[in-house]
Formats: sequence, C-alpha cells, structure tokens
Amino acid sequence: MAVTTGAKTILIVNGPNLAMLGKREPEIYGHETYDDLQTFCRAEAQKRGFLAEIFQSNSEGEIVTRLNKAMQGKYSGVIINPAAYTHYSYAIYDALLMLSCPKIEVHLTNIYKRESFRSNSVTAQACDRQVYGRGLEGYADAMDLIQHITAERAREEAASKRQ
Repeated sequence: MAVTTGAKTILIVNGPNLAMLGKREPEIYGHETYDDLQTFCRAEAQKRGFLAEIFQSNSEGEIVTRLNKAMQGKYSGVIINPAAYTHYSYAIYDALLMLSCPKIEVHLTNIYKRESFRSNSVTAQACDRQVYGRGLEGYADAMDLIQHITAERAREEAASKRQ
C-alpha cells in the first residue's frame, strides 16, 4: 500500500523473495514476516519525520521501472534491498545511478559472510552507503544515513554558496 508522497517521503524497494520473509530460510533471514518489515519501516520512518512508500517485486524490470519513476524528485531518499539482483543487475545499478537523492543498499544478512557469490554487490556501487547484517534494524539505520547524507549535502551546498 502506497503512502501519500511528499518532500519527506522515502522509497523503500525490496527485491525477489522478500515477500517470503518468515517462510524462507528463517534460520538465515529470521522469523519476521514481510508484513512485519513493512510495519517496522513505516513506524521507524514516522519517528524520523518521513513517510515510507514501500514497493516489492520479484521482477527486475518492475524494480527498474519503479526506480525510473523515482527520478521525478519527490523522494528524500531511496532504500533498496535488491536481494539476489544485488550480485548481477546492471539494469538496477544504472537506474540507481540516475537518482540524485541519497540511496542506501540494505541486506538483512551479512552478505560478506555467506556464499562467495553473495559478497559481490554490483548495485552498492551506485549507492551512497550499504548496511548489512542488521536484520530489520538495517532499514532504520538506512533512514538515519539518509538524514545524515541530506544534512551533509546541505552543509556542503551552503558552504559553496558562501565562497
């Protein structure tokens, strides 16, 4: 369900199989469900003065299309968990590069301590930061990073105007 967007809205994009949280390998991904993740993200966003617009798809093309729509500039930031697409989606990488707002890649698990193929993140290279291995809390960490990056960019812009 989409939330009304505005200047303080963050887009949260979740990739393949995340809708199966709580059912898919709970020993790795935990027992929280995708509904729990959405509830958590909305509550954490509200604590920080954001609205959360949450999107999930198992389709790479749908994720790219959603990121392309985000170019309209109505988001304060984007949090993305590309899931399996992390490791090879240059299409998602390119779509992320086109966004000027802060972008944070999130993974529930520590991708660097799992199978070797998971340690390569193509998409992180198009993001400002990456958070991994913190479960649902990683999304809250990403929101804090969006606030930090936004404030840092505002300071830099103000300083350049003074020069």
